[in-house]
Formats: sequence, structure tokens, C-alpha cells
Amino acid sequence: MEYFAHPTAIVAQGARVGADTRIWHWTHVREGARIGAGCTLGQNVYVAPTVVIGDGVKIQNNVSVYDGVILEDDVFCGPSAVFTNVSTPRSHVDRSLEFESTIVRKGATIGANATILCGITLGSYCFVGAAAVVTADVPDHALMIGNPARQVGWSCRCGQRLPEPDPRTRCPRCGDGYRLDGTLHRC
Repeated sequence: MEYFAHPTAIVAQGARVGADTRIWHWTHVREGARIGAGCTLGQNVYVAPTVVIGDGVKIQNNVSVYDGVILEDDVFCGPSAVFTNVSTPRSHVDRSLEFESTIVRKGATIGANATILCGITLGSYCFVGAAAVVTADVPDHALMIGNPARQVGWSCRCGQRLPEPDPRTRCPRCGDGYRLDGTLHRC
């Protein structure tokens, strides 16, 4: 199958959508957007023209992915997650040439209603909790909660919260091993 788009979805000519991707009700994918294979875009998702979405990405209902956002492979965006692309917006000032890049690395999870400010990077396999407001770069595997988001632990590739590494730990769900030496590394 090429890709599936619900009859109410709009996929503009010039958008590139990978095989086996599913695009649901009232979603709008703009010209120039690039979406990988095996993705799911839920109801009422908006994808701007310069957005790049990797393979296996799941974007839940009511998420707008604005110009400047890059979602690498296997990213999960929970319902009503928010991305921004301008640090100092004003309705009467055109900032369209000032969009800032936001990069969400492979395997990261963004919880429901979380807000990701522009110009930052979310590390691989990090886990941003529901309603968190991320204002700065997030390390790989970091578990982030709150407003502003703060790190409260580490997250396994499978999404399980890890016991505190000292300097090593093993995931209680999948058994993957990790070591901590300033940052968390899978071993």
C-alpha cells in the first residue's frame, strides 16, 4: 500500500508520504512536507511545508507540527502536544524568516498536552511527561516532568523508568543494560 488518507484529510500535491502511513480525519499535510513510512497521523493533525517526519512516527490527535520541526524515526507525540517555532511572536511582526529549528531525536516520547519551545533538541529515547513545558535541550533517555520541565530520572528505550544508575542499571521491563558516565548509554 502506498499510504492511506481518510477522505476528509488534505494531502497537498508536493507532499511526500511514505508507504504504509495512515493519515486520519481532518488532517492537513502541506506541500513540501516529508513523512516517512509506517507513520500514523491522528485526527486534526497539521504538518507544515518544511517539516520532516521519519519512519514509524505516531502523532496523536490535535497536534500541529510547524515549520522548523524535525521528528526522527519512532517518535511518539501524545494528544494535543504543542510545538512552537518563533521565540518572540507578535501578530503585527512578520517572523516567518526567523523560524527556529526543533529536533526530536529517534525514539523520543512527548506526552499529552506537553509544550516544546522552539530552538531545542529532545534527545534519543527521552520521555517528556504529560503537560510538561520543555524550555531547554533534553539529554538522551532523560525523563522530564513539570513546568518548566526538569529531569527526574532516566527512561529505557522501551519507555520504562529506570532505577537510578550507580553507575550501571538494568531495565526491569526489557532487561536492557545502561551505564551512566555524565550521560546515559546503553551497554
